[in-house]
Amino acid sequence: MILPWVRVKNLGSYLLSQVTRQLIQDWFCYYEQQLLLLETFVDPRFFQGTVYKAAGWVHVGSTLGFTRQGSFYRYHGYPKEVYLCPLRADFRSIIGCQQRPYPKPSTAPVERSTDPMLLERVGWDPSIAARLSIDPEDVSKLTQRLVRFVQKFASCFQKKEQIFNALVYLKGLASDLNAKSVEPIAIKILGEEKVRAMQHFITGSTWDADKVLDKSKEELAEDISGDDGMFTLDSSEFPKKGKDSAGVERQYCGNLGKVENCQSGVFLGYASSKGYALLNRKLYMPEIWFTDEYAERREKTQVPEDLTFQTKVQIAWEMLEKTVKSGAFAGRWVGMDSYFGKNTALRDAIGEKYYYFADIHSNTLVWLERPEISLSPYKGRGPYPKKKRPLTDPVPVSKIAKDPTLPWETVSMGEGAKGPITAEVVRLRVIEHRDGMPGPEYWLFLRKNANGEIKYAFCNAPEDIPMEELIRASSMRWSIEQLFQEGKSYLGMDHYEVRSYPGWHRHMTLVFLIMHFLLGVRREFGGKKLYNAAIGLPAFNSISNRRPGKHQKNDQDCLDQHLFLGIGSRQSCCAAAPADG
Repeated sequence: MILPWVRVKNLGSYLLSQVTRQLIQDWFCYYEQQLLLLETFVDPRFFQGTVYKAAGWVHVGSTLGFTRQGSFYRYHGYPKEVYLCPLRADFRSIIGCQQRPYPKPSTAPVERSTDPMLLERVGWDPSIAARLSIDPEDVSKLTQRLVRFVQKFASCFQKKEQIFNALVYLKGLASDLNAKSVEPIAIKILGEEKVRAMQHFITGSTWDADKVLDKSKEELAEDISGDDGMFTLDSSEFPKKGKDSAGVERQYCGNLGKVENCQSGVFLGYASSKGYALLNRKLYMPEIWFTDEYAERREKTQVPEDLTFQTKVQIAWEMLEKTVKSGAFAGRWVGMDSYFGKNTALRDAIGEKYYYFADIHSNTLVWLERPEISLSPYKGRGPYPKKKRPLTDPVPVSKIAKDPTLPWETVSMGEGAKGPITAEVVRLRVIEHRDGMPGPEYWLFLRKNANGEIKYAFCNAPEDIPMEELIRASSMRWSIEQLFQEGKSYLGMDHYEVRSYPGWHRHMTLVFLIMHFLLGVRREFGGKKLYNAAIGLPAFNSISNRRPGKHQKNDQDCLDQHLFLGIGSRQSCCAAAPADG
């Protein structure tokens, strides 16, 4: 230990020479070999190598900025200067090394803020390799693929720094970081000094998130659009603490299954036999946010001044109508969760152009046969009945599911991460209860999962549609739930800490973009079946117990050559948006 008040001239060089002399002796003592030269590394961010230069060490170049991690090398982005100390003048002839000009160490500050190699400072989420069924060597090439992928969106940004920040954020979302919000991503990849710049990129920069989304949809349409496609509508909630985030309010939170402080987004997805993806998103703003009481909050969270209140149903319809009118995506199905499925106006509007597969609540009332409509019998007192009513009462769909005579059949919905995913399904024709009167006749589709949970859905497809098509529609409806699960489990969809309205949409746009990238990787590498249980293709396996029952029409047992029999093209939606229910 050298105390602070000790002063020795050229102390650093002196100690280095003493250590070198001792090292030469120890080396020969232990290995009986004479050292030819010594090597050391200097980090130019903190040191200039003055001691080594004074002791006669020679600068011979710099490293590439990698560190070894297991069997691979990871880029950390901080090259070190390399210095050598020759111990014998003839060491080159001994080791067969030819002398080259020594490059002088750079005196300029190290600036690598837009070097794509910085992305190697974080690894990929371990679950990605398993989900994509690719080996570690292919995983090591994903960063280069991501760089090429982002370049296709360069025209959507105004500055090169924005393109690079998008690249950094995308890698961060798919990385092995535990927290995938702006600050952890920026610190790990770019350093603490770049946190504010990354925050500005998400919340205040000038790039157009909708333009990025439109470009992504163009690319996706070429890859996955198909006549067998389904547009999917769903909402997803994000629990939040405090009151400072745009749209946050006490409202039903699907994640928690109760009313809680959260944000809610409305999402549009798409699924076909070629793949599935999220296409659009919009943050739901509760009506109270448009009152004078919330004016200051709207300003702080950058809510657009021209934004007006819309119900979730109106938002969903608007997104669906816009996408359909673009003509980029083909399809003849629309799938929706029970929040949208319970809205009869929405279903009726969609049903004019599409077949829908709409989840419903277990207490939805139906009749198994169309009831007789008549005046109720006079009870002997009071006024005579004047309004006709059904003579039989409807029953909740949950009661129908308990009927022991239902002809359930066990089907394989596709390959999951742990093997085949099976479920029991059954369908029957029912008449919907609407405002006390019988409404349209639909297919009621029941799906009992392995855990015993039963899902209920209405489908307006024709009476003669094969059972396999309804099973397939059920699986496609689930694709958007699969995307939410992937987004929240390993792509940072719910990790964001931005509070502004534009920031929420930009974060979701970049989540969509990394999903788009991984979809392309899946398609190229093959691996496990891309569609798994989310799409249920190829054709379903292990279909058993196929027998018609008293509630079930006879249907053909084999899939037709075409996936959808006799269904014409359904390319447009009605102009008027339905009201929320």
